[in-house]
Amino acid sequence: MILKLTLRPGESEEKLKNICSRKLHAPCNHFEILKKSLDARDKGDIRWVYSVECAAKQIPRKKEVLPQIFRPIPRIYIAGAGPAGLFCALRLVEHGIRPVILERGKRVEERERDILDFIKTGRLDPSSNVQFGEGGAGAFSDGKLNTQTNGPHQKEILETFVRFGAPKEVSYLSKPHVGSDNLKIFLKNLRAYLLENGVEFRFSSCLTDVFLRDGKLHAIAVNGKKEDAEMLVLAVGHSARDTFEMLCERGFLMEQKEFAVGVRVEHLQEKINFAQYGDLAPLLPPADYKLASHASDRAVFTFCMCPGGIVIPSASEEGRVVTNGMSNFLRNERNANSALIAQVKREDFSSEHPLAGISFQRNLEEAAYLAGGGDFRAPVQRMGDFLERKNSSFFGEVLPSYGRGTGFAPVDSYLPAALCDALRAAVPDLERRLKGFSAQDALLTGVESRTSSPLRVLRGEDLQAVGKEGIYPCGEGCGYAGGISSAAGDGIRVAESIFARLSEMK
Repeated sequence: MILKLTLRPGESEEKLKNICSRKLHAPCNHFEILKKSLDARDKGDIRWVYSVECAAKQIPRKKEVLPQIFRPIPRIYIAGAGPAGLFCALRLVEHGIRPVILERGKRVEERERDILDFIKTGRLDPSSNVQFGEGGAGAFSDGKLNTQTNGPHQKEILETFVRFGAPKEVSYLSKPHVGSDNLKIFLKNLRAYLLENGVEFRFSSCLTDVFLRDGKLHAIAVNGKKEDAEMLVLAVGHSARDTFEMLCERGFLMEQKEFAVGVRVEHLQEKINFAQYGDLAPLLPPADYKLASHASDRAVFTFCMCPGGIVIPSASEEGRVVTNGMSNFLRNERNANSALIAQVKREDFSSEHPLAGISFQRNLEEAAYLAGGGDFRAPVQRMGDFLERKNSSFFGEVLPSYGRGTGFAPVDSYLPAALCDALRAAVPDLERRLKGFSAQDALLTGVESRTSSPLRVLRGEDLQAVGKEGIYPCGEGCGYAGGISSAAGDGIRVAESIFARLSEMK
């Protein structure tokens, strides 16, 4: 039986099982929450809304049986161990295929140590940082698993996260998040499973070249050393700039893609909680928000909002500052932060070259590095000063969470005037949607430049790169996803395409 039930904030979920028993007229021996969402539209009547499955008898679950590998199997490489690459590998394993995963960075445990060392000392490892390493850029984020569209693999993706260590509620929350702490557990468990089932992991192994003969892949180079290869999945992530430069030199068809850049905006989390929930805030989880404005000719919106999180140093290249947001599962830090970003148009680029968006990003990151005072310190400005075009010289109630250090500098010193104008026009509009958003002491930290890939590697209906047989552009880096879940879904789609092709070759 499927039931829709509600609870008031503070009421125990155990009450749901009691209601189910009354509906069943028998003890409830099977109880599963299918969906849980918070209805806060009426601040005077906030409720949790549940969809639950209940039954008097236990419902048996199917056991997993992996198929036997069929032969011959071509040598299949996956470049990148982010969500696209890992879910592609998992689906291939389910079809009896054992790929090789190449990851330029390190295992997540070593990667975390390198990131902490970078925050403390400023020593950057260009291959092991917030952008590169096992789990991809999403491993050090809030771990949001909701998507703009409910793709065909979304339920499977959520269940996979739970299967390998994420909290059970991830499978049914309307806005599921794993948290950076649980993502590390998930990654280690998934890696162990893939290794047990024949997948080869090669860390500190960067794809440096591809070799084609008559338009068909026959070899790749890993750290400069040539190896035979018949299939290659390009799940390299949106910061693999050297890889995109190599692909461009090898004649891969690419196109510019619009994206968005801006700053990280920080508020006190308790102020966001009260703005969203009123007096019931102490009984509810840390509040989030998602806002958009069309007050100018450029869309401005919030992105990757991290309740109870921190702004994390996310550079992957020397002399450039990049920010991102990160939260652990409990979201229990003092500040809330979110990207506040404005639309970047193709006419903002310096040329029509497919890599012009990368040059645009680099220019912003270099300007932010200089504005912050060097040594990867980030430029910061109070919201009130930004709106009034004044330099900041002190912090108010919001203190920066960016751990590498900050320096006061106006947003106008590193973002183009058109983007600053769009942000200034949008903030009062966003204030009407969320009271306190434009607070004088809210803090703007720059620069948020890696929101998505600035290019797309073109592929055909069979998901192979146009004119490059055996090579599969995949995930967010190649322009086909926007976040953990959508990247994972694209990895599954690519794996299915590879399996279909192999089945035809038998």
